[in-house]
Amino acid sequence: MKSKEMGENEITLDGSVDLKGRPAASGKSGGLKACSFIVGYEFCERLAFGGIWANLVIYLTTKLHESTVSASRNVNNWVGTMWIMPILGAYIADSHWGRYWTFIVFSAVYVVGMAILTLAVSLPSLRSPACSSNQGCENSSNLQTAIFYSGLYLLAIGAGGTKSNISTFGADQFDDFNPKEKRQKNSFFNWWMFTIFLGTLLGKTFLIYIEDKISWGVSYGTITAALIISFILFLFGTPFYRHKVRDGSPLQRMGKVIVRVLQNWKLQAPSDPSQLFEVDSSEYAAKGRYPIAHTQTRALRCLDKAAIKTSEDPSSSKVCTVTEVEETKLMIRLLPVWLANIIPSTMVTLVGTLFVKQAATLDRHVGNSRSFEIPAASTSAFLTLSMLITTVVYDRILVPIFRRFTGNPKGITSLQRMGAGMVIQILVMIIAIGTEIKRLDVIRDHGLQNNGKAIVPRSIYTLIPQFALMGTADALLDIGKIEFFYDQAPESMQSLGTSLYTSSLGVGSFMGSFLLTIVSNITGRRGHKGWILSNLNASRLDYYYAFLAVLNFLNFIFFSFVSYCYRYKREPAEAFGKDAEKAIQIVALRKHDDEEVIGISTALNYYK
Repeated sequence: MKSKEMGENEITLDGSVDLKGRPAASGKSGGLKACSFIVGYEFCERLAFGGIWANLVIYLTTKLHESTVSASRNVNNWVGTMWIMPILGAYIADSHWGRYWTFIVFSAVYVVGMAILTLAVSLPSLRSPACSSNQGCENSSNLQTAIFYSGLYLLAIGAGGTKSNISTFGADQFDDFNPKEKRQKNSFFNWWMFTIFLGTLLGKTFLIYIEDKISWGVSYGTITAALIISFILFLFGTPFYRHKVRDGSPLQRMGKVIVRVLQNWKLQAPSDPSQLFEVDSSEYAAKGRYPIAHTQTRALRCLDKAAIKTSEDPSSSKVCTVTEVEETKLMIRLLPVWLANIIPSTMVTLVGTLFVKQAATLDRHVGNSRSFEIPAASTSAFLTLSMLITTVVYDRILVPIFRRFTGNPKGITSLQRMGAGMVIQILVMIIAIGTEIKRLDVIRDHGLQNNGKAIVPRSIYTLIPQFALMGTADALLDIGKIEFFYDQAPESMQSLGTSLYTSSLGVGSFMGSFLLTIVSNITGRRGHKGWILSNLNASRLDYYYAFLAVLNFLNFIFFSFVSYCYRYKREPAEAFGKDAEKAIQIVALRKHDDEEVIGISTALNYYK
C-alpha cells in the first residue's frame, strides 16, 4: 500500500508542473487519463471543420448567391487563414500565456464564432432571400455577408490558438524519461489523428446530410452544442493536466542569436566547443529543462559565433548560450522539411475542389435505387474513411512489423513515413489521370461536351481509388508531419514547431489557388481552350493532373535530398549518453525541492 502511494506521488522526470507551478506527480497526472479530456474537444472541432468546409462552397453559391469563382476563392482563403493563424497562437503560448490558457481563450473565441455562424444561417433576417423563378436570385446584403464572414473568420482566429497547442498539450502529458509513458506517446499521435479523422468523417457525412435534407441551422446548432459540451469537459480535466514551464519568447531568443552573430561576424568560431559560453546545468534543471550539446553542423557553424564571449562584454546577459544557439539551429533545420511539404499539402486542396466537381458530374445514385443520391460534398468522406483505416492498420499491424527490422519504437522514422505518403500521392495523380481520361471518353461517346449540367453515365464509384489512396497518403503525411515537427523542435519551442505543420497546410491551400489560377489563365490565352473551365465536361483535368504529378515527382526528389541530409536530434533520455539508465535513476531520487535541483543537475552532468 505504501509503495503504491509512493508511486502515485513520484514526481515526473521531465520537469512538468501542475497549474499552480508545483512539480507534477506522475501517478496522479498526465498520461492517457489526461488525454481523454483533450481528445474530446479535438473530435468536436474536427466535426465542425468537416461539416463546414466540405459544404461551404455550396452554401456560398446557393445561399449567399456568390459566383463559383468567388466562392472557391473565399473557401481557399478561409482555409488558408485557418491553417496560418496557429503561428500566432504558438507564439502567444510559448511567450506569454502557456498552452493551457492560450487554448482556453482561443477555444472560447472558436465557440463564439460558431454561435454567430449558427445565427447567420438560422435567423431569416440574417439570411439572403431565396431565389424566385421570376426575379432570379437577389444578392445578400452587406450586413448579412459581414455577419456570416465575421463568424467564419472568428473560427479561423480561434483555430489559431487551438490547433497549434492542443496536440502539443496532449503530447506534454507523457514523460519522455518514463519508458512506459514514452511508448504511450509513440502511439498518441496515431490515435490523435484517428480522432481527427473520425470527427471529420462524421462532419462530411452526417452533418452534410442534415444540411442538404433538413436545414443548415440544425447542423450548425449541433456543432455549437457539441463544442460547448467538449469545452466544459476539457475544463473538468484541469486537475489532471501537466504543464511545461515557459522559458520566454522563442522568437526573441532566435532573434538574439542572429543579432549576436552579426555583431561577432568578424570573429573566428573556436574549433573547441568547450570555449563557447554555456551556463551551468543546474540553471536548466531549476527550470525543468536540459541543455543541448553543441553539434558540428558545417552549414550552420557560423551561428556558433553567437556563443563567443569577448573581453568587451561587461556581463554574460548579452552572450548567447550554446543551448540557445542549438535551439536556433534546430528550428532552421526544420525549414527545408517544411518547404518540401507545401506541394503535398497543395494536393489535399483537390479533394474539396476538383475531385468534388468531378463527382458532381457523375451518377451518384446508390445501386439500383433512384431515390437516394450521395451528396457531392460527401464524396470526400471516402478519403477520411481511408485515413481512419490506414491509421489503425499502421499502428496495430505495420508498426510492430517494421519495429522488428528497424529496432525503431515507431517502426520507421517520421521522414520515411512522409516520404511514403508522397510516393502514394504521385500514384494518386497517375490514377486520377486515367480516371479522367475514361470520363472524357464517355462524354465524347454521348456528345455531352457542350452540356455543363449533364450527368455523365458513369458511376461515382470510379473515383473511389483516388479518394481512398489520397486518404492513405494524407494519413501517413499528416501523422508524420505533426510527429516530426513536435519531436524535432527544441523543447521550449514545441508549440512553434507544431505550427510549422499547420502553416504548411495553410501555405499549401494558398498555393493550390495560385496554381489553379495561373494554369487556367496561361492555358486559356490566345484563343485556346483552357484546361480548367466552368464546364467540367469540356475541360482537360487530365492535363492539369499530369502537371501536378510532375510537380509532385520533382518535389519528392527535393524531399529525398533534404531527408538524406537531415540528422535527428537526440531524444531527452539519450542526452545522458551511455549512462542514461543510471542518470535517470539519480533523477528519480528527488524527494524535496532542494534534492530535486541537485538530482537533475547530477544527471545532466552525464550529458555534458
